[in-house]
Amino acid sequence: MINRQDTTRLWRDAILFDGRQTSDEKMALLVVGNEIAQLCPMSELSDEQIQEAETMHSGGVITPGLIDCHTHLIFGGSRADEFEQRLEGVSYEEIARRGGGIISTVRATRASSEEELYQAALPRLQALIQDGVTTVEIKSGYGLTLKDELKMLRVARRLGSEQPVNVVTTLLAAHALPPEFKDNADGYIDLICNEIIPAAAAENLADAVDVFCEGIGFSVAQCERVFQAAQAYDLRVKAHAEQLSNLGGSALAARYQALSADHIEWLDEDGVKAMAEAGTVATLLPGAFYTLRDTRVPPIDLLRRYQVPMALATDGNPGSSPIFQLSLMLNMACTLFRLTPTEALQGVTSHAARALGLSGQAGTLAIGRQSDFCVWDIHSPSELAYAIQPGRLKQRIFQGEIS
Repeated sequence: MINRQDTTRLWRDAILFDGRQTSDEKMALLVVGNEIAQLCPMSELSDEQIQEAETMHSGGVITPGLIDCHTHLIFGGSRADEFEQRLEGVSYEEIARRGGGIISTVRATRASSEEELYQAALPRLQALIQDGVTTVEIKSGYGLTLKDELKMLRVARRLGSEQPVNVVTTLLAAHALPPEFKDNADGYIDLICNEIIPAAAAENLADAVDVFCEGIGFSVAQCERVFQAAQAYDLRVKAHAEQLSNLGGSALAARYQALSADHIEWLDEDGVKAMAEAGTVATLLPGAFYTLRDTRVPPIDLLRRYQVPMALATDGNPGSSPIFQLSLMLNMACTLFRLTPTEALQGVTSHAARALGLSGQAGTLAIGRQSDFCVWDIHSPSELAYAIQPGRLKQRIFQGEIS
Protein backbone atom coordinates (compact mmCIF):
# COMPACT_ATOMS: atom_id res chain seq x y z
CA MET A 1 0.00 0.00 0.00
CA ILE A 2 1.06 3.62 -0.47
CA ASN A 3 2.14 5.19 2.78
CA ARG A 4 1.27 8.87 3.13
CA GLN A 5 2.83 10.76 5.98
CA ASP A 6 -0.57 11.63 7.44
CA THR A 7 -2.22 8.23 6.99
CA THR A 8 -3.97 7.14 10.20
CA ARG A 9 -4.34 3.43 11.00
CA LEU A 10 -5.83 1.74 14.01
CA TRP A 11 -5.15 -1.68 15.50
CA ARG A 12 -7.78 -2.52 18.08
CA ASP A 13 -8.91 -5.28 20.43
CA ALA A 14 -5.40 -6.75 20.50
CA ILE A 15 -3.32 -8.39 23.21
CA LEU A 16 -0.13 -6.38 23.47
CA PHE A 17 3.40 -7.27 24.54
CA ASP A 18 5.25 -3.96 24.63
CA GLY A 19 8.78 -5.36 24.98
CA ARG A 20 8.59 -5.57 28.75
CA GLN A 21 5.30 -7.16 29.74
CA THR A 22 1.95 -8.32 28.39
CA SER A 23 -1.16 -6.20 28.83
CA ASP A 24 -3.96 -7.63 30.96
CA GLU A 25 -6.67 -6.18 28.76
CA LYS A 26 -7.44 -5.58 25.10
CA MET A 27 -5.41 -2.68 23.73
CA ALA A 28 -5.51 -0.15 20.91
CA LEU A 29 -2.54 1.08 18.88
CA LEU A 30 -2.96 4.13 16.65
CA VAL A 31 -0.38 4.97 13.98
CA VAL A 32 -0.14 8.30 12.18
CA GLY A 33 2.28 8.18 9.28
CA ASN A 34 5.14 6.04 10.56
CA GLU A 35 4.81 6.99 14.23
CA ILE A 36 2.87 5.47 17.11
CA ALA A 37 0.39 8.19 18.12
CA GLN A 38 -1.63 6.35 20.77
CA LEU A 39 -1.22 3.20 22.83
CA CYS A 40 -3.96 2.54 25.35
CA PRO A 41 -6.62 0.17 26.65
CA MET A 42 -9.66 -0.01 24.40
CA SER A 43 -11.70 1.67 27.13
CA GLU A 44 -9.57 4.82 26.78
CA LEU A 45 -9.81 5.04 22.98
CA SER A 46 -12.06 7.94 21.99
CA ASP A 47 -14.79 7.80 19.38
CA GLU A 48 -13.00 10.61 17.55
CA GLN A 49 -9.80 8.53 17.25
CA ILE A 50 -11.79 5.61 15.90
CA GLN A 51 -13.53 7.81 13.32
CA GLU A 52 -10.26 9.38 12.20
CA ALA A 53 -8.70 6.02 11.35
CA GLU A 54 -8.56 5.46 7.60
CA THR A 55 -7.92 1.76 8.06
CA MET A 56 -8.73 -0.48 11.00
CA HIS A 57 -7.41 -3.90 12.05
CA SER A 58 -8.74 -6.08 14.85
CA GLY A 59 -7.52 -8.85 17.08
CA GLY A 60 -4.33 -10.87 17.37
CA VAL A 61 -1.22 -10.26 19.44
CA ILE A 62 0.97 -7.21 18.85
CA THR A 63 4.69 -7.23 19.69
CA PRO A 64 7.54 -4.89 18.81
CA GLY A 65 9.30 -5.80 15.60
CA LEU A 66 11.69 -8.62 16.42
CA ILE A 67 15.44 -7.93 16.64
CA ASP A 68 18.12 -10.46 15.69
CA CYS A 69 21.10 -8.95 17.50
CA HIS A 70 23.84 -11.45 16.49
CA THR A 71 24.18 -12.81 12.95
CA HIS A 72 26.81 -13.68 10.38
CA LEU A 73 24.49 -13.53 7.35
CA ILE A 74 27.11 -12.60 4.76
CA PHE A 75 29.38 -15.44 3.66
CA GLY A 76 30.43 -17.49 0.68
CA GLY A 77 30.19 -21.24 0.27
CA SER A 78 28.69 -23.93 2.48
CA ARG A 79 29.90 -26.09 5.36
CA ALA A 80 27.48 -28.99 5.03
CA ASP A 81 30.49 -31.32 4.89
CA GLU A 82 31.52 -30.20 8.38
CA PHE A 83 28.01 -30.94 9.60
CA GLU A 84 28.60 -34.52 8.52
CA GLN A 85 32.03 -34.60 10.17
CA ARG A 86 30.60 -33.49 13.50
CA LEU A 87 27.98 -36.23 13.27
CA GLU A 88 30.86 -38.68 12.79
CA GLY A 89 32.45 -37.47 16.03
CA VAL A 90 34.91 -34.77 14.95
CA SER A 91 34.78 -31.77 17.32
CA TYR A 92 34.26 -28.16 16.21
CA GLU A 93 37.74 -27.30 17.53
CA GLU A 94 39.39 -30.16 15.62
CA ILE A 95 37.68 -29.17 12.37
CA ALA A 96 38.99 -25.62 12.86
CA ARG A 97 42.52 -26.86 13.53
CA ARG A 98 42.43 -28.90 10.32
CA GLY A 99 41.83 -25.74 8.29
CA GLY A 100 38.06 -26.03 8.23
CA GLY A 101 35.59 -24.05 10.27
CA ILE A 102 35.79 -20.31 9.91
CA ILE A 103 38.82 -20.44 7.61
CA SER A 104 36.98 -22.55 5.01
CA THR A 105 34.30 -19.88 4.87
CA VAL A 106 37.02 -17.22 4.64
CA ARG A 107 38.36 -18.82 1.47
CA ALA A 108 34.92 -18.89 -0.15
CA THR A 109 34.08 -15.35 0.97
CA ARG A 110 37.33 -13.90 -0.34
CA ALA A 111 36.62 -15.52 -3.70
CA SER A 112 33.15 -13.96 -3.91
CA SER A 113 32.31 -10.55 -5.32
CA GLU A 114 30.17 -8.04 -3.48
CA GLU A 115 27.26 -8.86 -5.78
CA GLU A 116 27.64 -12.59 -5.20
CA LEU A 117 27.72 -12.07 -1.43
CA TYR A 118 24.66 -9.82 -1.63
CA GLN A 119 22.66 -12.36 -3.63
CA ALA A 120 23.71 -15.19 -1.29
CA ALA A 121 22.76 -13.23 1.84
CA LEU A 122 19.45 -11.93 0.48
CA PRO A 123 17.35 -15.10 1.02
CA ARG A 124 18.72 -15.45 4.54
CA LEU A 125 17.72 -11.89 5.35
CA GLN A 126 14.34 -12.33 3.69
CA ALA A 127 13.71 -15.40 5.83
CA LEU A 128 14.25 -13.28 8.93
CA ILE A 129 12.01 -10.51 7.59
CA GLN A 130 9.24 -13.04 6.93
CA ASP A 131 9.68 -14.18 10.54
CA GLY A 132 8.91 -10.71 11.92
CA VAL A 133 12.41 -9.24 12.18
CA THR A 134 12.61 -5.46 11.69
CA THR A 135 16.19 -4.94 12.96
CA VAL A 136 19.16 -7.24 12.37
CA GLU A 137 22.83 -7.04 13.24
CA ILE A 138 25.23 -8.32 10.57
CA LYS A 139 28.89 -9.02 11.31
CA SER A 140 31.90 -9.19 9.05
CA GLY A 141 34.62 -11.68 9.98
CA TYR A 142 34.92 -13.97 6.98
CA GLY A 143 37.28 -11.71 5.01
CA LEU A 144 40.17 -11.19 7.45
CA THR A 145 41.91 -8.73 5.11
CA LEU A 146 41.34 -5.01 4.84
CA LYS A 147 39.75 -5.35 1.40
CA ASP A 148 37.51 -8.30 2.24
CA GLU A 149 36.32 -7.08 5.63
CA LEU A 150 35.26 -3.77 4.07
CA LYS A 151 33.64 -5.71 1.22
CA MET A 152 31.44 -7.58 3.68
CA LEU A 153 30.48 -4.42 5.53
CA ARG A 154 29.53 -2.71 2.27
CA VAL A 155 27.23 -5.62 1.44
CA ALA A 156 25.63 -5.32 4.88
CA ARG A 157 25.04 -1.59 4.40
CA ARG A 158 23.52 -2.29 0.97
CA LEU A 159 21.15 -4.86 2.44
CA GLY A 160 19.97 -2.27 4.92
CA SER A 161 19.44 0.38 2.26
CA GLU A 162 17.65 -1.85 -0.25
CA GLN A 163 15.55 -4.11 1.99
CA PRO A 164 12.75 -3.19 4.44
CA VAL A 165 14.80 -3.78 7.58
CA ASN A 166 17.14 -1.83 9.83
CA VAL A 167 20.67 -3.27 9.55
CA VAL A 168 23.29 -2.68 12.24
CA THR A 169 26.84 -3.53 11.17
CA THR A 170 29.63 -4.95 13.30
CA LEU A 171 33.29 -5.31 12.35
CA LEU A 172 34.51 -8.75 13.44
CA ALA A 173 37.96 -8.84 11.87
CA ALA A 174 39.19 -10.50 15.11
CA HIS A 175 37.19 -13.63 14.29
CA ALA A 176 39.98 -16.04 13.37
CA LEU A 177 43.66 -15.97 12.49
CA PRO A 178 44.06 -15.85 8.68
CA PRO A 179 46.46 -18.35 7.09
CA GLU A 180 48.89 -15.64 6.01
CA PHE A 181 49.39 -14.70 9.68
CA LYS A 182 49.96 -18.24 10.93
CA ASP A 183 52.08 -18.08 14.11
CA ASN A 184 51.83 -14.28 14.10
CA ALA A 185 48.57 -13.44 15.84
CA ASP A 186 49.98 -10.20 17.24
CA GLY A 187 50.89 -9.12 13.72
CA TYR A 188 47.30 -9.66 12.63
CA ILE A 189 46.02 -7.69 15.60
CA ASP A 190 48.34 -4.88 14.45
CA LEU A 191 46.62 -4.97 11.05
CA ILE A 192 43.18 -4.80 12.66
CA CYS A 193 44.08 -1.94 14.97
CA ASN A 194 46.19 0.12 12.59
CA GLU A 195 44.43 -0.39 9.25
CA ILE A 196 41.09 -2.22 9.30
CA ILE A 197 39.38 -0.34 12.14
CA PRO A 198 40.52 3.09 10.90
CA ALA A 199 39.36 2.31 7.34
CA ALA A 200 35.96 1.00 8.49
CA ALA A 201 35.49 4.09 10.63
CA ALA A 202 36.54 6.44 7.82
CA GLU A 203 33.92 4.93 5.48
CA ASN A 204 31.27 4.76 8.23
CA LEU A 205 30.84 1.05 7.59
CA ALA A 206 30.79 -0.23 11.18
CA ASP A 207 28.51 0.58 14.09
CA ALA A 208 30.51 -1.57 16.54
CA VAL A 209 33.58 -3.82 16.80
CA ASP A 210 33.50 -7.44 17.97
CA VAL A 211 36.15 -10.02 18.93
CA PHE A 212 36.31 -13.80 19.36
CA CYS A 213 38.00 -14.22 22.74
CA GLU A 214 38.74 -17.94 22.86
CA GLY A 215 41.56 -20.47 22.68
CA ILE A 216 40.93 -20.98 18.95
CA GLY A 217 40.43 -17.23 18.55
CA PHE A 218 42.32 -14.47 20.34
CA SER A 219 43.67 -13.93 23.83
CA VAL A 220 42.30 -11.49 26.37
CA ALA A 221 45.31 -9.21 25.84
CA GLN A 222 44.88 -9.24 22.07
CA CYS A 223 41.14 -8.52 22.36
CA GLU A 224 41.89 -5.64 24.69
CA ARG A 225 44.08 -4.05 22.04
CA VAL A 226 41.18 -4.28 19.57
CA PHE A 227 38.82 -2.70 22.09
CA GLN A 228 41.24 0.17 22.66
CA ALA A 229 41.57 0.77 18.92
CA ALA A 230 37.79 0.68 18.48
CA GLN A 231 37.17 3.16 21.26
CA ALA A 232 39.76 5.50 19.77
CA TYR A 233 37.34 5.81 16.83
CA ASP A 234 34.24 6.08 19.06
CA LEU A 235 33.03 2.61 18.12
CA ARG A 236 31.18 0.53 20.72
CA VAL A 237 32.52 -2.96 21.45
CA LYS A 238 31.16 -6.44 22.08
CA ALA A 239 32.62 -9.93 22.43
CA HIS A 240 32.16 -13.58 21.60
CA ALA A 241 33.21 -14.88 25.00
CA GLU A 242 33.21 -17.96 27.23
CA GLN A 243 31.81 -20.22 24.50
CA LEU A 244 34.34 -23.05 24.80
CA SER A 245 36.28 -22.10 27.93
CA ASN A 246 36.47 -19.42 30.61
CA LEU A 247 39.19 -16.99 29.59
CA GLY A 248 37.66 -13.90 31.18
CA GLY A 249 36.53 -12.34 27.91
CA SER A 250 33.18 -11.25 29.36
CA ALA A 251 34.86 -9.46 32.26
CA LEU A 252 37.19 -7.76 29.78
CA ALA A 253 34.19 -6.71 27.71
CA ALA A 254 32.54 -5.29 30.82
CA ARG A 255 35.65 -3.25 31.66
CA TYR A 256 35.27 -1.57 28.28
CA GLN A 257 31.52 -0.97 28.72
CA ALA A 258 30.72 -3.47 25.98
CA LEU A 259 27.23 -3.60 24.58
CA SER A 260 27.13 -7.38 24.99
CA ALA A 261 29.03 -10.56 25.68
CA ASP A 262 27.70 -13.41 23.55
CA HIS A 263 27.56 -17.22 23.93
CA ILE A 264 28.82 -17.23 27.58
CA GLU A 265 28.21 -20.93 28.35
CA TRP A 266 31.37 -20.99 30.54
CA LEU A 267 30.74 -17.63 32.22
CA ASP A 268 31.42 -17.63 35.99
CA GLU A 269 29.97 -15.51 38.80
CA ASP A 270 32.77 -12.94 38.70
CA GLY A 271 32.07 -12.40 35.02
CA VAL A 272 28.34 -12.06 35.66
CA LYS A 273 29.00 -9.49 38.40
CA ALA A 274 31.24 -7.50 36.07
CA MET A 275 28.60 -7.50 33.34
CA ALA A 276 25.91 -6.42 35.80
CA GLU A 277 27.99 -3.49 37.02
CA ALA A 278 28.82 -2.39 33.48
CA GLY A 279 25.32 -2.82 32.06
CA THR A 280 26.60 -5.31 29.50
CA VAL A 281 23.92 -7.54 27.97
CA ALA A 282 24.27 -11.33 27.93
CA THR A 283 23.37 -12.55 24.44
CA LEU A 284 22.31 -16.19 24.43
CA LEU A 285 22.72 -18.21 21.24
CA PRO A 286 20.73 -21.45 21.59
CA GLY A 287 21.09 -22.22 17.87
CA ALA A 288 24.84 -22.74 18.24
CA PHE A 289 24.32 -24.66 21.49
CA TYR A 290 21.89 -26.94 19.63
CA THR A 291 23.94 -27.36 16.44
CA LEU A 292 27.18 -28.11 18.27
CA ARG A 293 25.33 -30.42 20.70
CA ASP A 294 26.78 -28.58 23.67
CA THR A 295 25.91 -29.70 27.17
CA ARG A 296 27.05 -26.76 29.31
CA VAL A 297 24.15 -24.32 29.70
CA PRO A 298 24.78 -20.59 30.24
CA PRO A 299 24.49 -19.53 33.91
CA ILE A 300 20.85 -18.43 33.64
CA ASP A 301 20.20 -18.38 37.40
CA LEU A 302 23.25 -16.17 38.00
CA LEU A 303 22.18 -13.81 35.22
CA ARG A 304 18.74 -13.54 36.81
CA ARG A 305 20.18 -13.04 40.30
CA TYR A 306 22.37 -10.14 39.16
CA GLN A 307 19.68 -8.82 36.82
CA VAL A 308 21.80 -8.99 33.69
CA PRO A 309 19.55 -8.49 30.65
CA MET A 310 19.43 -11.59 28.45
CA ALA A 311 19.13 -11.11 24.69
CA LEU A 312 18.49 -13.91 22.20
CA ALA A 313 19.74 -14.22 18.63
CA THR A 314 20.05 -16.77 15.84
CA ASP A 315 23.85 -16.51 15.44
CA GLY A 316 22.93 -17.35 11.83
CA ASN A 317 26.17 -18.56 10.24
CA PRO A 318 27.38 -21.34 7.93
CA GLY A 319 29.09 -23.48 10.54
CA SER A 320 27.82 -23.50 14.10
CA SER A 321 24.27 -22.17 13.62
CA PRO A 322 22.92 -22.38 10.05
CA ILE A 323 19.53 -21.22 11.32
CA PHE A 324 17.74 -18.17 9.99
CA GLN A 325 14.48 -18.23 11.96
CA LEU A 326 14.49 -16.01 15.04
CA SER A 327 11.13 -17.25 16.36
CA LEU A 328 12.65 -20.73 16.66
CA MET A 329 15.14 -19.28 19.17
CA LEU A 330 12.22 -18.48 21.49
CA ASN A 331 11.34 -22.14 21.81
CA MET A 332 14.98 -23.23 21.99
CA ALA A 333 15.74 -20.73 24.75
CA CYS A 334 12.81 -22.02 26.80
CA THR A 335 13.42 -25.73 26.25
CA LEU A 336 17.24 -25.76 26.29
CA PHE A 337 18.01 -22.90 28.70
CA ARG A 338 14.74 -22.84 30.72
CA LEU A 339 13.91 -19.20 30.04
CA THR A 340 10.32 -18.22 30.58
CA PRO A 341 8.30 -17.18 27.50
CA THR A 342 8.35 -13.58 28.73
CA GLU A 343 12.14 -13.65 29.16
CA ALA A 344 12.49 -15.11 25.67
CA LEU A 345 10.32 -12.39 24.13
CA GLN A 346 12.26 -9.71 25.97
CA GLY A 347 15.37 -11.34 24.52
CA VAL A 348 14.30 -10.62 20.93
CA THR A 349 12.81 -7.19 21.63
CA SER A 350 13.86 -4.81 24.43
CA HIS A 351 16.99 -6.65 25.55
CA ALA A 352 18.11 -7.27 21.97
CA ALA A 353 17.75 -3.55 21.31
CA ARG A 354 19.96 -2.84 24.31
CA ALA A 355 22.55 -5.32 23.00
CA LEU A 356 22.80 -3.16 19.87
CA GLY A 357 22.78 0.19 21.65
CA LEU A 358 19.27 0.90 20.36
CA SER A 359 17.33 1.28 23.60
CA GLY A 360 14.89 4.10 23.13
CA GLN A 361 14.73 3.49 19.39
CA ALA A 362 13.65 -0.13 18.93
CA GLY A 363 12.47 -3.15 20.87
CA THR A 364 9.61 -1.52 22.74
CA LEU A 365 6.26 0.04 21.83
CA ALA A 366 5.63 3.59 23.03
CA ILE A 367 3.97 6.77 21.88
CA GLY A 368 6.31 8.72 19.62
CA ARG A 369 8.30 5.68 18.52
CA GLN A 370 8.66 4.60 14.92
CA SER A 371 5.92 2.12 14.07
CA ASP A 372 7.95 -1.09 13.79
CA PHE A 373 5.80 -3.90 15.13
CA CYS A 374 4.27 -7.27 14.35
CA VAL A 375 0.72 -8.58 14.53
CA TRP A 376 0.50 -12.32 15.18
CA ASP A 377 -2.42 -14.67 14.56
CA ILE A 378 -2.28 -16.14 18.07
CA HIS A 379 -4.16 -15.68 21.35
CA SER A 380 -1.28 -14.96 23.77
CA PRO A 381 2.37 -13.91 23.40
CA SER A 382 3.57 -17.13 25.08
CA GLU A 383 2.38 -19.09 22.02
CA LEU A 384 5.33 -17.68 20.06
CA ALA A 385 7.71 -19.58 22.36
CA TYR A 386 5.44 -22.56 22.94
CA ALA A 387 4.99 -23.73 19.35
CA ILE A 388 7.42 -24.09 16.45
CA GLN A 389 4.98 -22.99 13.78
CA PRO A 390 5.82 -20.73 10.83
CA GLY A 391 2.98 -18.77 9.28
CA ARG A 392 1.64 -17.06 12.39
CA LEU A 393 2.81 -13.60 11.35
CA LYS A 394 -0.32 -11.73 10.29
CA GLN A 395 1.26 -8.35 9.58
CA ARG A 396 4.74 -6.88 9.80
CA ILE A 397 4.84 -3.09 10.03
CA PHE A 398 8.17 -1.41 9.28
CA GLN A 399 8.45 2.37 9.22
CA GLY A 400 4.69 2.55 8.82
CA GLU A 401 4.55 0.18 5.86
CA ILE A 402 2.43 -2.96 6.20
CA SER A 403 3.70 -6.22 4.74
